[in-house]
Amino acid sequence: MKTSDLHSLYLNCNTVCTDTRSVKENDIFFALKGDNFNGNLFAEKALQAGAKYAIIDDPEYHIEHKTFVVKDVLETLQSLAAYHRDYLNIPIIGLTGSNGKTTTKELINAVLSKKYTTKATIGNLNNHIGVPLTLLSMNTNTEIGIVEMGANHLKEIEFLCEIAKPNFGYITNFGKAHLEGFGSTEGVIKGKSELYTFLKKTKGLAFINAKDTKQIELTSDIKTIAFGDKSVEAKTIINLKEANPFVVSEYHNQQIKSQLIGAYNFTNISAAIAIGTYFEVNNTDIKMAIESYTPTNNRSQIITKGSNKIILDAYNANPTSMKAALESFHLLKDNNKIAIIGDMFELGHEAQKEHQNIIDLALSLDIDKVYVIGNLFKATKSTSNKITSLDTFESFKAVLKDLNITNATLLIKASRGMKLERILDLI
Repeated sequence: MKTSDLHSLYLNCNTVCTDTRSVKENDIFFALKGDNFNGNLFAEKALQAGAKYAIIDDPEYHIEHKTFVVKDVLETLQSLAAYHRDYLNIPIIGLTGSNGKTTTKELINAVLSKKYTTKATIGNLNNHIGVPLTLLSMNTNTEIGIVEMGANHLKEIEFLCEIAKPNFGYITNFGKAHLEGFGSTEGVIKGKSELYTFLKKTKGLAFINAKDTKQIELTSDIKTIAFGDKSVEAKTIINLKEANPFVVSEYHNQQIKSQLIGAYNFTNISAAIAIGTYFEVNNTDIKMAIESYTPTNNRSQIITKGSNKIILDAYNANPTSMKAALESFHLLKDNNKIAIIGDMFELGHEAQKEHQNIIDLALSLDIDKVYVIGNLFKATKSTSNKITSLDTFESFKAVLKDLNITNATLLIKASRGMKLERILDLI
């Protein structure tokens, strides 16, 4: 089946669906396969639930006039998304980086949607399946698309760029994330900067943080828009006023009081301001968009429980984001500051060293008590009674019963697999 023919079918359907639990009337169902599931088995169920067509790659499940058999459903989905991206012919902003991708994406979307009809990646659907689904959620009413692209190995961003074909790009930062897949920090830089390589090839434009020397170095032969404070050469000047705990920025002589905590979020906010400015969103709308944005999904949320203030940043963690979170926590002027941090995953042979680095950092900061949870942190060394190390969440839970924490400010941060948001039910 030609991609152009499939696209014609798609245009006469509601939207693309890959899960029978969310099928709506007139959808087109793609029977994806994984290690533990075979979507072909559910094609008939999807049709019964209201799907107009199903795309399958096993002829055994063919239903006349309702299913279309292709060589590989995933590759067909990706080809359709790339074809649809060309069909739309709209500005696409590609976004990647080690930390802050989702928050930055949501801020950019909040700002641009003040003037345009936008469509952005939902949640963190930023991989080889999520990017095609994002593109196929766009229609002829969409004026700008914002596509988040995640990666844990080389050539992945390159592949996603060939599907999304961004005209604009922004890399949040180069951090110590997914070292197991990338091999090293140098591997992370090489992998993420595949977005720059694509923009160079297609004569696109990169937004860059003027304080990030690596971004400046890697974009020397690309058209760029740089943003930063008065200390650097930047087209868009934004200054950090404070982050105690909420980030307050100054832009065009107006203060923007965000609901985001931590100085590390200042760069995410600045990127959204710079991109909004480029696309001619007026200053009042930029301010309104950023000030009204509220973080969710365990990302930099402030929660009050009794007499305690909790900074919940438990969505994910790597050495770079953990360091930023602890340093920001250190700057708070609160009394009785307690950090509860858990293991950071996917660090490969660097895991032991990076966890020890975090322990050493925590000891040097103005934090009253640090609880570390997980086997990786348990293997670190410290003789200070400031650090309490526990190998499992259950061990921490037992200790917590006797702590009676009151009038404290707590930071909770770990990799997703640790599920430290469970602590909220215990405090």
